[in-house]
Amino acid sequence: MYPPDDANANANLDQKVVQYENFINEVLRRDLQKVLEQRDSVYEKISHYLQLKNSIQSLQHSGSQLKTDVDLGCNFFVQAEVEDSSRIFVAVGFGFFVEMTHDEALRFIEKKTSQLTAFTEQLTKDSAKIKANIRMVIEGLRELQGLTDIL
Repeated sequence: MYPPDDANANANLDQKVVQYENFINEVLRRDLQKVLEQRDSVYEKISHYLQLKNSIQSLQHSGSQLKTDVDLGCNFFVQAEVEDSSRIFVAVGFGFFVEMTHDEALRFIEKKTSQLTAFTEQLTKDSAKIKANIRMVIEGLRELQGLTDIL
């Protein structure tokens, strides 16, 4: 004896609903979280470059001699005096440092922050697309289940 077509259709509908819910939770939300974490990481890099820019500008105004505390490790600091701070080392990525003048470093920071800002804008667009896909799948689920808009 075969089950009625209506019961079979309900079973297929329930299966589709579970598949869509799994797709939302396991794929789309995870992708959204990764994109947002990546964007936050890029914002943190931009923040570090802007801090470096402020430090360089204060170095330019204070002169060439600099007194600072240097971390030797394990939060053990010693006082240091830099006699000529006209050239600094800037981390350019992948563990590489380049010696630059203040003006060169400022130009590099401007280029790098504009590049990173463009990347964050792209990540923001990607997150908006993922959010739209989540909403579209939720609306599809709502239609499959025959629910009306509660909001």
